[in-house]
Amino acid sequence: MVHEIKKEGKFTYIEVGEGTPMIVLHGLMGGLSNFNGVTDYFSERGYKLLIPQLPIYEMPLLKTNVKSFAVFLEKFIEHKNLDKVILLGNSLGGHIGLLHTKLYPSKVKALVITGSSGLYENAMGDGYPKRGNYEFIKQKSEDVFYDPKVATKEIVDEVFATVNDRNKLIKTLAIAKSAIRHNMAKDLPHMHTPTCIIWGKNDTVTPPNVAEEFHNLLPDSDLYWIEKCGHAPMMEHPEEFNIILEKWIEQHKF
Repeated sequence: MVHEIKKEGKFTYIEVGEGTPMIVLHGLMGGLSNFNGVTDYFSERGYKLLIPQLPIYEMPLLKTNVKSFAVFLEKFIEHKNLDKVILLGNSLGGHIGLLHTKLYPSKVKALVITGSSGLYENAMGDGYPKRGNYEFIKQKSEDVFYDPKVATKEIVDEVFATVNDRNKLIKTLAIAKSAIRHNMAKDLPHMHTPTCIIWGKNDTVTPPNVAEEFHNLLPDSDLYWIEKCGHAPMMEHPEEFNIILEKWIEQHKF
């Protein structure tokens, strides 16, 4: 389903459904549409789904970092007058969700991470010198998924356009470096927010051992695997992803 994109001040976002607020955070190369399966499913089951567009290319270069996006998320939560939200983040979005939860623990009642950075990621950075090569970018985009067909021409075109825009490329590299610098291994043992970890068994960007490390370090976490799945489970296996998440939420009675 195509959802209306709202603009209010500095915020651009999708809002669907009514009920418990669930804020969805996209990744560095991800778009709002990456979560259509999640949005459609939970908005019909008593949740208000909100997907803010992260200002990855709008921030000054010195503020293009994970912490700035965590603060941006808090301002969005305040703008929407929300409290006790469920945060769901993929890749960089998971990292932002983790840091926001550390900084503003009273605002987050549950955290869901999938293919999250924050401990380790095998970034695409080594390929940027070849950014003019469409086939190379296509291959890199396909490598994110277990099934390369998930990397549609629309997705590949968007990544190709991003890495060939000099300003966007500089910002992309800045946030990727910030994510690597901002390792959260020492923070996680002190974070007691209930956390659901859903991971692709075939993730090559944040491999399975990363999920296991998150699970070991986070005091109140549950780890679930999705077979034949890469870095974005909510895109490759939306039905399985939604069922796992719904059962986890019901078990905790959020």
